[in-house]
Amino acid sequence: MKALVFNQFGGPEVLEYTEIEPPAIGPDEILLTMNAIGLNFADIYRRKGNYHLEGKPPYILGYEGAGIVKEVGANVEGIKEGDRIAFADVPYANAELVAVPFEKAIPVPDTVPLNDAASVLLQGLTAHYLTRDSYAVKRNDVVLVHAAAGGVGQLLIQIVNLLGGRVIGLTSSEEKAAAAKEVGAEVVYLYQDDWKKQVFEYTGGKGVNVVYESVGSTLFDSFEVTCIGGTVVFYGMAGGDPAPVDPRMLMDTSKTLTGGDLWNVLTSREERLIRSKELFSWMEKGKMKLIEPTIFRLSDGQEAHRYLESRKSTGKILLIP
Repeated sequence: MKALVFNQFGGPEVLEYTEIEPPAIGPDEILLTMNAIGLNFADIYRRKGNYHLEGKPPYILGYEGAGIVKEVGANVEGIKEGDRIAFADVPYANAELVAVPFEKAIPVPDTVPLNDAASVLLQGLTAHYLTRDSYAVKRNDVVLVHAAAGGVGQLLIQIVNLLGGRVIGLTSSEEKAAAAKEVGAEVVYLYQDDWKKQVFEYTGGKGVNVVYESVGSTLFDSFEVTCIGGTVVFYGMAGGDPAPVDPRMLMDTSKTLTGGDLWNVLTSREERLIRSKELFSWMEKGKMKLIEPTIFRLSDGQEAHRYLESRKSTGKILLIP
Protein backbone atom coordinates (compact mmCIF):
# COMPACT_ATOMS: atom_id res chain seq x y z
CA MET A 1 0.00 0.00 0.00
CA LYS A 2 0.97 3.66 -0.32
CA ALA A 3 1.62 5.74 2.80
CA LEU A 4 3.04 9.09 3.84
CA VAL A 5 6.12 8.35 5.95
CA PHE A 6 9.27 9.94 7.36
CA ASN A 7 12.52 8.55 8.73
CA GLN A 8 13.84 11.53 10.68
CA PHE A 9 12.30 14.50 12.49
CA GLY A 10 12.21 17.86 10.75
CA GLY A 11 10.23 20.09 8.40
CA PRO A 12 7.66 19.08 5.78
CA GLU A 13 10.48 18.07 3.45
CA VAL A 14 11.13 14.90 5.51
CA LEU A 15 7.75 13.48 4.42
CA GLU A 16 7.79 10.91 1.64
CA TYR A 17 4.90 9.20 -0.17
CA THR A 18 6.02 5.65 -0.77
CA GLU A 19 5.10 1.97 -0.92
CA ILE A 20 5.14 -0.03 2.35
CA GLU A 21 3.72 -3.31 3.62
CA PRO A 22 0.01 -3.17 4.55
CA PRO A 23 -0.96 -3.79 8.19
CA ALA A 24 -2.00 -7.26 9.32
CA ILE A 25 -5.04 -7.09 11.57
CA GLY A 26 -5.49 -9.00 14.81
CA PRO A 27 -8.66 -10.80 15.91
CA ASP A 28 -10.02 -7.69 17.64
CA GLU A 29 -9.32 -5.29 14.77
CA ILE A 30 -10.83 -4.23 11.47
CA LEU A 31 -9.02 -3.15 8.31
CA LEU A 32 -10.22 0.09 6.75
CA THR A 33 -9.73 1.31 3.21
CA MET A 34 -9.30 5.00 3.91
CA ASN A 35 -11.48 7.64 2.23
CA ALA A 36 -10.24 10.67 4.13
CA ILE A 37 -7.67 11.45 6.83
CA GLY A 38 -7.75 14.45 9.14
CA LEU A 39 -4.61 16.58 9.42
CA ASN A 40 -4.03 18.19 12.82
CA PHE A 41 -1.37 20.28 14.56
CA ALA A 42 -0.47 17.18 16.59
CA ASP A 43 0.84 15.72 13.32
CA ILE A 44 3.10 18.75 12.93
CA TYR A 45 4.42 18.36 16.48
CA ARG A 46 5.05 14.64 15.99
CA ARG A 47 6.85 15.26 12.71
CA LYS A 48 9.12 17.72 14.52
CA GLY A 49 9.75 15.29 17.37
CA ASN A 50 7.86 17.30 20.01
CA TYR A 51 5.12 14.71 20.67
CA HIS A 52 5.13 11.00 21.40
CA LEU A 53 5.10 8.95 18.20
CA GLU A 54 4.34 5.23 18.09
CA GLY A 55 6.46 2.71 16.23
CA LYS A 56 9.88 2.89 14.64
CA PRO A 57 11.07 4.51 11.37
CA PRO A 58 9.64 4.77 8.86
CA TYR A 59 7.14 6.70 10.97
CA ILE A 60 3.53 7.15 9.85
CA LEU A 61 1.57 10.16 11.10
CA GLY A 62 -2.19 10.57 11.44
CA TYR A 63 -4.70 9.59 14.12
CA GLU A 64 -8.06 10.54 12.59
CA GLY A 65 -9.99 9.42 9.53
CA ALA A 66 -12.87 7.55 7.93
CA GLY A 67 -13.23 4.73 5.43
CA ILE A 68 -14.87 1.49 4.37
CA VAL A 69 -14.34 -1.85 6.13
CA LYS A 70 -12.23 -4.17 3.97
CA GLU A 71 -11.64 -6.99 6.48
CA VAL A 72 -12.93 -7.95 9.93
CA GLY A 73 -11.02 -9.75 12.70
CA ALA A 74 -12.28 -13.08 14.01
CA ASN A 75 -13.52 -11.68 17.35
CA VAL A 76 -15.26 -8.59 15.96
CA GLU A 77 -19.06 -8.57 16.13
CA GLY A 78 -21.50 -5.97 14.85
CA ILE A 79 -19.22 -4.69 12.08
CA LYS A 80 -19.00 -6.22 8.62
CA GLU A 81 -17.22 -5.70 5.32
CA GLY A 82 -18.51 -2.61 3.53
CA ASP A 83 -19.53 -0.74 6.70
CA ARG A 84 -18.66 2.96 7.05
CA ILE A 85 -16.32 3.54 10.01
CA ALA A 86 -14.47 6.54 11.43
CA PHE A 87 -11.96 6.97 14.25
CA ALA A 88 -10.37 9.76 16.26
CA ASP A 89 -7.45 8.08 18.00
CA VAL A 90 -5.84 5.34 15.91
CA PRO A 91 -2.18 5.71 14.83
CA TYR A 92 -0.70 5.22 11.34
CA ALA A 93 -3.68 6.84 9.60
CA ASN A 94 -1.67 8.44 6.78
CA ALA A 95 -2.01 5.38 4.60
CA GLU A 96 -4.33 3.67 2.16
CA LEU A 97 -5.14 0.95 4.72
CA VAL A 98 -5.41 1.27 8.52
CA ALA A 99 -5.87 -1.38 11.23
CA VAL A 100 -8.48 -0.08 13.68
CA PRO A 101 -9.14 -1.70 17.10
CA PHE A 102 -12.82 -2.59 17.51
CA GLU A 103 -13.00 -0.43 20.65
CA LYS A 104 -12.05 2.66 18.65
CA ALA A 105 -14.24 2.02 15.58
CA ILE A 106 -17.10 4.53 15.31
CA PRO A 107 -19.94 3.69 12.89
CA VAL A 108 -20.88 6.55 10.56
CA PRO A 109 -24.58 7.06 9.68
CA ASP A 110 -25.43 6.82 5.98
CA THR A 111 -26.58 10.45 6.08
CA VAL A 112 -23.13 11.72 7.13
CA PRO A 113 -20.52 11.89 4.33
CA LEU A 114 -17.26 10.16 5.18
CA ASN A 115 -15.33 13.37 4.53
CA ASP A 116 -17.48 15.09 7.16
CA ALA A 117 -16.90 12.27 9.63
CA ALA A 118 -13.14 12.54 9.09
CA SER A 119 -13.39 16.32 9.54
CA VAL A 120 -15.39 16.41 12.74
CA LEU A 121 -14.43 13.62 15.10
CA LEU A 122 -11.19 14.71 16.76
CA GLN A 123 -12.10 18.38 17.02
CA GLY A 124 -15.81 17.72 17.54
CA LEU A 125 -15.28 15.27 20.39
CA THR A 126 -12.87 17.78 21.92
CA ALA A 127 -15.48 20.55 21.74
CA HIS A 128 -18.07 18.12 23.12
CA TYR A 129 -16.19 17.23 26.31
CA LEU A 130 -15.08 20.84 26.83
CA THR A 131 -18.70 22.03 26.88
CA ARG A 132 -20.19 18.97 28.62
CA ASP A 133 -17.50 17.95 31.11
CA SER A 134 -14.71 20.50 31.64
CA TYR A 135 -17.36 23.21 32.09
CA ALA A 136 -21.02 22.37 31.52
CA VAL A 137 -22.34 25.32 29.55
CA LYS A 138 -25.68 26.62 30.83
CA ARG A 139 -28.34 28.78 29.24
CA ASN A 140 -27.31 32.45 29.09
CA ASP A 141 -23.67 31.75 29.99
CA VAL A 142 -21.30 34.20 28.30
CA VAL A 143 -18.43 32.19 26.83
CA LEU A 144 -15.09 33.44 25.51
CA VAL A 145 -13.57 31.21 22.80
CA HIS A 146 -9.93 31.65 21.83
CA ALA A 147 -8.90 30.90 18.23
CA ALA A 148 -12.57 31.13 17.33
CA ALA A 149 -12.07 30.55 13.60
CA GLY A 150 -10.09 27.36 14.07
CA GLY A 151 -11.51 23.86 13.83
CA VAL A 152 -12.25 23.41 17.54
CA GLY A 153 -13.19 27.07 17.89
CA GLN A 154 -15.93 26.94 15.26
CA LEU A 155 -17.40 23.77 16.77
CA LEU A 156 -17.24 25.24 20.28
CA ILE A 157 -19.21 28.26 19.10
CA GLN A 158 -21.94 26.09 17.63
CA ILE A 159 -22.22 23.75 20.61
CA VAL A 160 -22.33 26.65 23.06
CA ASN A 161 -25.20 28.11 21.03
CA LEU A 162 -26.99 24.74 21.01
CA LEU A 163 -26.70 24.65 24.81
CA GLY A 164 -28.12 28.17 25.15
CA GLY A 165 -24.92 30.13 25.75
CA ARG A 166 -23.59 33.26 24.05
CA VAL A 167 -20.15 33.44 22.47
CA ILE A 168 -17.47 36.11 22.33
CA GLY A 169 -14.78 35.02 19.89
CA LEU A 170 -11.12 35.97 19.69
CA THR A 171 -9.06 35.67 16.52
CA SER A 172 -6.27 37.33 14.55
CA SER A 173 -7.87 38.85 11.44
CA GLU A 174 -11.08 40.32 10.08
CA GLU A 175 -11.37 37.40 7.67
CA LYS A 176 -11.24 34.90 10.54
CA ALA A 177 -13.62 37.06 12.58
CA ALA A 178 -16.15 36.81 9.75
CA ALA A 179 -15.79 33.01 9.76
CA ALA A 180 -16.45 32.88 13.51
CA LYS A 181 -19.51 35.13 13.21
CA GLU A 182 -20.84 32.99 10.37
CA VAL A 183 -21.10 29.98 12.71
CA GLY A 184 -22.74 31.92 15.53
CA ALA A 185 -20.37 34.10 17.56
CA GLU A 186 -22.25 37.19 18.79
CA VAL A 187 -19.12 39.35 18.61
CA VAL A 188 -15.50 38.68 17.68
CA TYR A 189 -12.54 40.71 18.85
CA LEU A 190 -8.99 40.74 17.46
CA TYR A 191 -5.92 39.84 19.49
CA GLN A 192 -4.06 42.91 18.25
CA ASP A 193 -6.74 45.22 19.74
CA ASP A 194 -7.48 45.84 23.43
CA TRP A 195 -9.70 42.78 23.60
CA LYS A 196 -9.77 42.58 27.39
CA LYS A 197 -11.27 46.05 27.56
CA GLN A 198 -13.77 45.10 24.85
CA VAL A 199 -14.82 41.96 26.75
CA PHE A 200 -15.46 43.94 29.93
CA GLU A 201 -17.43 46.55 28.01
CA TYR A 202 -19.54 43.85 26.37
CA THR A 203 -20.27 42.16 29.71
CA GLY A 204 -20.97 45.38 31.60
CA GLY A 205 -17.74 45.06 33.57
CA LYS A 206 -18.64 41.64 34.93
CA GLY A 207 -16.53 39.35 32.76
CA VAL A 208 -17.40 36.01 31.14
CA ASN A 209 -18.59 32.81 32.81
CA VAL A 210 -16.03 30.61 31.10
CA VAL A 211 -13.01 30.95 28.83
CA TYR A 212 -11.92 28.13 26.55
CA GLU A 213 -8.19 28.82 26.51
CA SER A 214 -6.17 27.17 23.74
CA VAL A 215 -3.40 29.73 23.27
CA GLY A 216 -1.47 29.23 26.50
CA SER A 217 0.47 32.49 26.56
CA THR A 218 -2.82 34.35 27.14
CA LEU A 219 -3.78 32.33 30.24
CA PHE A 220 -3.51 35.25 32.67
CA ASP A 221 -5.45 37.52 30.32
CA SER A 222 -8.18 34.88 30.29
CA PHE A 223 -8.26 34.86 34.09
CA GLU A 224 -8.55 38.61 34.11
CA VAL A 225 -11.69 38.66 31.95
CA THR A 226 -13.40 35.80 33.81
CA CYS A 227 -16.11 36.78 36.28
CA ILE A 228 -15.86 36.07 40.00
CA GLY A 229 -16.64 32.38 40.40
CA GLY A 230 -16.00 31.77 36.70
CA THR A 231 -13.86 29.12 35.03
CA VAL A 232 -10.90 29.01 32.70
CA VAL A 233 -10.58 25.74 30.76
CA PHE A 234 -6.99 25.31 29.57
CA TYR A 235 -6.65 22.83 26.72
CA GLY A 236 -3.93 24.04 24.36
CA MET A 237 -0.73 26.03 23.93
CA ALA A 238 -0.81 27.15 20.29
CA GLY A 239 0.71 30.51 21.27
CA GLY A 240 3.36 29.25 23.66
CA ASP A 241 3.67 27.98 27.22
CA PRO A 242 1.70 29.79 29.94
CA ALA A 243 3.45 31.44 32.87
CA PRO A 244 3.34 29.49 36.16
CA VAL A 245 0.12 29.91 38.15
CA ASP A 246 0.17 30.91 41.83
CA PRO A 247 -2.72 29.01 43.51
CA ARG A 248 -3.36 32.03 45.75
CA MET A 249 -4.76 33.77 42.69
CA LEU A 250 -7.56 31.22 42.61
CA MET A 251 -8.33 31.66 46.29
CA ASP A 252 -8.46 35.43 46.03
CA THR A 253 -10.94 35.43 43.14
CA SER A 254 -12.95 32.20 43.68
CA LYS A 255 -12.18 31.37 40.06
CA THR A 256 -11.55 27.87 38.78
CA LEU A 257 -8.72 26.67 36.55
CA THR A 258 -9.22 23.28 34.97
CA GLY A 259 -7.45 21.39 32.22
CA GLY A 260 -8.79 19.21 29.47
CA ASP A 261 -7.51 16.27 27.45
CA LEU A 262 -9.65 14.19 25.12
CA TRP A 263 -7.88 10.93 25.97
CA ASN A 264 -9.01 11.20 29.59
CA VAL A 265 -12.59 11.14 28.28
CA LEU A 266 -12.49 8.56 25.47
CA THR A 267 -11.87 5.69 27.87
CA SER A 268 -14.24 3.13 26.32
CA ARG A 269 -16.12 2.27 23.13
CA GLU A 270 -19.33 3.29 24.91
CA GLU A 271 -17.95 6.80 25.48
CA ARG A 272 -16.94 7.08 21.83
CA LEU A 273 -20.35 5.94 20.59
CA ILE A 274 -22.43 8.13 22.93
CA ARG A 275 -20.47 11.30 22.20
CA SER A 276 -20.10 10.75 18.45
CA LYS A 277 -23.80 9.89 18.18
CA GLU A 278 -24.72 13.32 19.55
CA LEU A 279 -22.30 15.03 17.15
CA PHE A 280 -23.65 13.10 14.16
CA SER A 281 -27.24 13.82 15.26
CA TRP A 282 -26.56 17.57 15.32
CA MET A 283 -25.04 17.29 11.84
CA GLU A 284 -27.95 15.25 10.47
CA LYS A 285 -30.45 17.81 11.80
CA GLY A 286 -28.52 20.72 10.31
CA LYS A 287 -27.72 22.14 13.76
CA MET A 288 -23.96 21.91 13.26
CA LYS A 289 -22.28 23.35 10.21
CA LEU A 290 -18.90 22.21 8.92
CA ILE A 291 -17.18 24.63 6.63
CA GLU A 292 -15.83 23.09 3.46
CA PRO A 293 -12.50 21.39 4.23
CA THR A 294 -9.30 22.09 2.33
CA ILE A 295 -8.43 18.94 0.38
CA PHE A 296 -4.95 17.64 -0.42
CA ARG A 297 -3.94 14.32 -1.92
CA LEU A 298 -2.03 12.20 0.59
CA SER A 299 0.80 12.22 -1.94
CA ASP A 300 0.93 16.02 -1.48
CA GLY A 301 1.48 15.71 2.27
CA GLN A 302 4.42 18.10 2.29
CA GLU A 303 2.27 20.85 0.80
CA ALA A 304 -0.57 20.12 3.25
CA HIS A 305 1.77 20.40 6.25
CA ARG A 306 3.15 23.70 5.00
CA TYR A 307 -0.36 25.06 4.56
CA LEU A 308 -1.39 24.05 8.09
CA GLU A 309 1.77 25.55 9.59
CA SER A 310 1.09 28.84 7.76
CA ARG A 311 -2.05 29.21 9.95
CA LYS A 312 -3.96 30.48 6.92
CA SER A 313 -6.62 27.80 7.18
CA THR A 314 -9.96 28.47 8.90
CA GLY A 315 -11.34 24.93 8.76
CA LYS A 316 -10.31 21.31 8.50
CA ILE A 317 -7.58 19.99 6.22
CA LEU A 318 -8.17 16.51 4.80
CA LEU A 319 -5.73 14.15 3.11
CA ILE A 320 -7.24 11.88 0.45
CA PRO A 321 -5.34 8.63 -0.43
